[in-house]
Amino acid sequence: MPEALLIGIVALLGLAIGSFLNVVIHRVPRDESLVAPGSHCPECGNPVRARHNVPVLGWLMLRGRCADCGTRISARYPLVEAGTAILFAAVAARFGWSWELPAYLYLAAIAIALAMIDLDVMRLPDKIVLPSYGVAAALLVPVSLTAGDPADLLRGLTAAVVLYVLYRVLAVWGMGGGDVKLAPLLGFYLGWLGWSAVAVGAFAGFLLGGLVGGALLASKPASRKSRIPFGPYMLAGAFLAVFAAAPLADWYTNLLLPAT
Repeated sequence: MPEALLIGIVALLGLAIGSFLNVVIHRVPRDESLVAPGSHCPECGNPVRARHNVPVLGWLMLRGRCADCGTRISARYPLVEAGTAILFAAVAARFGWSWELPAYLYLAAIAIALAMIDLDVMRLPDKIVLPSYGVAAALLVPVSLTAGDPADLLRGLTAAVVLYVLYRVLAVWGMGGGDVKLAPLLGFYLGWLGWSAVAVGAFAGFLLGGLVGGALLASKPASRKSRIPFGPYMLAGAFLAVFAAAPLADWYTNLLLPAT
């Protein structure tokens, strides 16, 4: 299959998955079913018509308002759908037609859901994080066993332990329990790619969190006692590593040890 066709198909899949992620983001923190009732307006309760459920286009057709009661529908809905499509396309371009592709598409999907939920309610739900360990194992362990080379798997497991220990230590100084549970999962995915991905992903998460936290403090919407969700920065750092670990690691190495 040509790579451009693969990317296009995966992007369309991302639109559909993004629509479902909007349901996950809204309902999981409220302990609501993901199946029933169907999509409906939270204000008037009327079901969303099938033609209005088309990702992105449905919101545009409605001009961002409920077809029945006229309540404004947040622009976040189409942004999540479009963002998922873009991230899925980028992952497809990164991995191509490989056995790793489904695993990293799954990581992309839960990354969007977890980041948005953490921003909304300052929580990384166990209902998403814990089952993801089993999904990661189911998608990646057979790849290692089939290839007859356990190096990627062993490195991923080691990285998971390393990040768990790091975040468990940081929990003493206030790191959230959800972050501690998420860290080994990201470690496994990044370790599969290499130690440079682990280093870049972990460092980038702290760097991004520190920069945003510092900006919030400087602009005074937050104080030193304010809680800031860290999950989105962990996930952003992880995907920065997925896409650019090697060049970033090389740049940093050359910065420390310039050629003579």
